[in-house]
Amino acid sequence: MNAVLKVDGLRKEFGGLVAVDDISFEIGEGEFVGLIGPNGCGKSTTFNCISGLLRQTSGTVEMFGQDISDLRPDQIQNLGMTRTFQHTRLWRQMTVVENLMVPPRDQFGSNIIDKIRSAFAPYSNPAETERLEKAYTNLDQLEVPHMAPNLTSELSGGQSKLVDIGRSMMGDPQLLLLDEPVAGVAGPLAMKIFNNLREIVDQTGISVLIIEHNMDFILRQGVDRIIVMNEGEILMQGTPDEVRGNREVIEAYLGASDESQEEDG
Repeated sequence: MNAVLKVDGLRKEFGGLVAVDDISFEIGEGEFVGLIGPNGCGKSTTFNCISGLLRQTSGTVEMFGQDISDLRPDQIQNLGMTRTFQHTRLWRQMTVVENLMVPPRDQFGSNIIDKIRSAFAPYSNPAETERLEKAYTNLDQLEVPHMAPNLTSELSGGQSKLVDIGRSMMGDPQLLLLDEPVAGVAGPLAMKIFNNLREIVDQTGISVLIIEHNMDFILRQGVDRIIVMNEGEILMQGTPDEVRGNREVIEAYLGASDESQEEDG
């Protein structure tokens, strides 16, 4: 399997604090991979280094064999990577479909204002008509086409997560990084989001790396492989069954739970 993403010896320090400690892993074509670990273990910092929001202290990140360690986020996005954040960043005074119309690359118009205007006049250009059709296709795939005319300010947290995923797909990413897409989402909708992601991976062949804090939840969701982090390091990598049976993983989570209970007490 060809590597879409290769992280080699990634290290990130904040002053005297080592947040990510020389981690290495690969994501293959068409893989659906979970990145899990207790709160504060370095998952989001890893995402931020991969996507160019933070400059790593040392180590390299490659995508499709190209070193992207020193590239800006927009340059990395242009190479085929898209990411989301734990807290959705939708344009709240725009409709769902308008939110999906803005991100695609190579739109006419030289700035974001022109792109927003194009979303309000989708039939002014054949390419915009095509993008509108694509937006509805993505919403169909996520089973939420009925929400297209709604303002995103009217959506629930779970619905906002779905729209954020749909928006991330508009740029035809080959690698999708999702930061806790079901955080704060009720159980049935969280399962629906994961099922939709599994279908997207199977149907499109893109690669997905997804951060999740809840180990029990992600072990039931059909990911191909799981990378477990703890205290800035990779504790193990393996299939859900291998992770489920690893005592070190269980102790890392139970230890974090015990510490949380002591702090709460």
